[in-house]
Amino acid sequence: METQTLTPDSVGYAHAASILGAGGLVAFPTETVYGLGADARNDFAVARIFEAKGRPRFNPLIVHVPDAATAKRYVIWDDGADRIASAFWPGPLTLVLPLRPDSGLSPLVTADLPTLAIRVPAHPVARALLAEFDGPVAAPSANPSGRISPTEAGHVIAGLAGRIEAVVDGGPCDVGVESTILGLSDTPKLLRPGGLPQEALEAALGTGLSHYQDGDPLSAPGQMLSHYAPGASVRLNATRISKGERLLGFGAVENATLNLSPAGDLTEAAANLFHHLHALDKSGDAPIAVSPIPEVGLGRAINDRLRRAAAPRH
Repeated sequence: METQTLTPDSVGYAHAASILGAGGLVAFPTETVYGLGADARNDFAVARIFEAKGRPRFNPLIVHVPDAATAKRYVIWDDGADRIASAFWPGPLTLVLPLRPDSGLSPLVTADLPTLAIRVPAHPVARALLAEFDGPVAAPSANPSGRISPTEAGHVIAGLAGRIEAVVDGGPCDVGVESTILGLSDTPKLLRPGGLPQEALEAALGTGLSHYQDGDPLSAPGQMLSHYAPGASVRLNATRISKGERLLGFGAVENATLNLSPAGDLTEAAANLFHHLHALDKSGDAPIAVSPIPEVGLGRAINDRLRRAAAPRH
């Protein structure tokens, strides 16, 4: 199979929507990372996502829809969901809510869980494609499972060429880390830190959030211990470089091979994270040392991805 690169215009969107409608796979940009899309109602199409990525079937997917009104067709909505969606959708936030029994979605999407992860992306290309397709699109990150998430169309091609029908090239992603996942099926719970800082959610909810802990049963995407990994080993919180290591820096550090943000800006660092990991992955297999990242705001999402990148590989 030859993977086509489509332009982000009416011709490209129409072609992409026709591929999705025929059970094919199309990668497309969101504000966070590139997603690998399939018709969430089509068992065969959703199964192909798992096959193309080499993704475990027990790892659920996020469904992308154009607005909250559409989301209500697939999940049981409540006042809390309404308040959060009104504040942060469209944007880098996924809500996990009870699945409607009449949703019509493939059970592969939820990995047979009673909940669904759903979001409304903000990226204009994603929104245009969703409008053209006029259906729910299941879309995990468009990369081989466990590897670095893609923030450019070239990253998608490098990882999935020949396994998917097309990628819509909408340029680099602005946020650069996956969406924050908030569980609302019970007490509000942060299931995955991401592009929307925890502090913003807590301010909107008027309460603190409980957290998913590694070892808890999987309840959302992005919770596997080893994930987002380059080929080289990764060492965190490095204040000095050992012989043979390459430094992925943050802030005013010397001898960095690449620096997430010389100014110590967490928004810039998040946008650069996967891009820099891809560049280091491409340039060799020498170990990667990473400067300490503050555990606040977007730093929580950056550190979450780095911890999973550094975890033992299986």
